[in-house]
Amino acid sequence: MELSPLAAALGYRLDARAVTGSSNADCAEALRAGDPGRLWVVAARQESGRGRHGRAWSSPEGNLYASCALLSPCPMHEAPQLGYLAGLSLLDAVRAVAPPSVAGRFALKWPNDLLADGGKISGILLEGVARTGGRPGLVMGFGVNVARMPEDAPYPVARLVDLAPGATRERLFLALSDALAERLAAFEAAEPATRLARLREEWTTHAAGREGGARVRVGDGFKRGRVAGLDGHGRLLLETQAGIETIDAGDMTISTRDDRE
Repeated sequence: MELSPLAAALGYRLDARAVTGSSNADCAEALRAGDPGRLWVVAARQESGRGRHGRAWSSPEGNLYASCALLSPCPMHEAPQLGYLAGLSLLDAVRAVAPPSVAGRFALKWPNDLLADGGKISGILLEGVARTGGRPGLVMGFGVNVARMPEDAPYPVARLVDLAPGATRERLFLALSDALAERLAAFEAAEPATRLARLREEWTTHAAGREGGARVRVGDGFKRGRVAGLDGHGRLLLETQAGIETIDAGDMTISTRDDRE
């Protein structure tokens, strides 16, 4: 397991472990203890992996479990939108290890998933970390089905090796460390007044559901329609029969064209 030359040159560090409880928790602990950020924690296996809302994340060996501890490059009220930067970085990485012919079979699903042929291949967990003095901390966590996938998931799942037969967790991490370092450097150098808008626009071009088939659970009900983009606060814009609706939080599923016909 190694960092890309770009990531190493920009001061990123790597803590590779055989097993841990949660790589996100490890990064958060490091930040609270005064770590200066740009620290990757990568584990071959997690014993307490978790996703959004504290949900358990299946973490068998053969997949990638990686978290990056950072000092937030933007005000904390804007930081949740960096989940879209994390998603784009992961999309860059899987495309880097997959044949060019399958690049279009990956898509980003709101708010924090990566799909391959419509099945969930990865989840991203973004967490803020309070620190004493200085900039607040931020952890970007990535769990990617590289060689294995859950057998009892309540939604369609996928694994990277089925689209990229030569993919390994080591190759994927090398590409991910490079992509995230490059995108974060560009974000920090960009004009603060426009960089989030550009990030949202780019994320939308790769979003699943732009042609319809999006269904979002909101409270006890569902809203159905087409993903139209993200608003200025990073909220989902869903085009429904009633018009454009703004959604703060929810769980989205995407149906195929065959499912809708």
